[in-house]
Amino acid sequence: MAGVILKDIRKAYGQVKVLHGIDLDIAQGEFVVFVGPSGCGKSTLLRMISGLESITGGEMFIDGKLVNDVPPSRRGIAMVFQSYALYPHYTVYDNMAFGMRIARESKEEIDRRVRAAAEILQLTPYLDRLPKALSGGQRQRVAIGRAICRNPKVFLFDEPLSNLDAALRVATRIEIAKLKEQMPDTTMIYVTHDQVEAMTLADRIVVLSAGRIEQVGPPLELYERPKNLFVARFIGSPAMNIIPATITSAGEETTVSLKGGKAVHVPVPTNPSENGKAASFGVRPEDLVVAKGDDYLFEGRISIVEALGEVTLLYVEGLAGHEPIIAKIPGILEVKKGDMMRFSADSRKLHLFDTEGKTYRI
Repeated sequence: MAGVILKDIRKAYGQVKVLHGIDLDIAQGEFVVFVGPSGCGKSTLLRMISGLESITGGEMFIDGKLVNDVPPSRRGIAMVFQSYALYPHYTVYDNMAFGMRIARESKEEIDRRVRAAAEILQLTPYLDRLPKALSGGQRQRVAIGRAICRNPKVFLFDEPLSNLDAALRVATRIEIAKLKEQMPDTTMIYVTHDQVEAMTLADRIVVLSAGRIEQVGPPLELYERPKNLFVARFIGSPAMNIIPATITSAGEETTVSLKGGKAVHVPVPTNPSENGKAASFGVRPEDLVVAKGDDYLFEGRISIVEALGEVTLLYVEGLAGHEPIIAKIPGILEVKKGDMMRFSADSRKLHLFDTEGKTYRI
């Protein structure tokens, strides 16, 4: 098994630069997830690791060996795609065995690996079926099983659950989590746009934007301590509320004045020279609570109520020139459109960003 090291990896299509110097070390046995908006370069980077895309610049190592010019078949990787890419006229067994037959493995070894993979993925009862007789989730598990059978050094997953409906996504995500536990020494790199997948599966998340890494770290570290506005807005659903503010008292403790709101104490250090400067104040929807009395962050009128059962989403208007603020309140609230409400939050859950979008929390 092996790790993956990327040193100053760059990709360009002619004059169009897609990746701008990616540096990343992925240890053996890690489950790393690439996330970012469409067009940020996450799938391109995955395809470069697989060898399906050439490397414009930099060095890539798999299992300690430079692989810039090594073809995909010799990199010791297996890739699971968005589409299942199964042969419709082959049984599940034959689909899973296909790569080993091409590699001229013995019949005994093929049978051993196929049945072992089928057992891990609970596919043993379906080995004699054709893909058309399987559900979408089962087909994706066959595709994963085919990858397992190759005994790769590195697994690559390119949005493997995006074609499944919500229920199948949950079930297959659980299967991938079990696979991770059963193969603790196997390195896995996973691309997704789904935050739940990223937060629940990853040992570390790599947040990409416009071909650059914005932050790398464990899921909760990115959630609780984003390095900048981009990560703060991207990690979490609904996204973090960002409110324009002005720093009115800088130092070991900071006070900011919210645009259209009141002065708020934020327990983060700032340089005294920051006094009077613009800033961005951040608070996550789930960190807001309904306030009573005069101890509150802001007040506003409810414009939309989304009652989801386990939580209620409130869209709050009232801060001058600002888009509605979202509050995510547990349970069912007796609230209706047009109500005036006040909200507060634990000061330790507040965030503050400078004019360049960098956080004061780090």
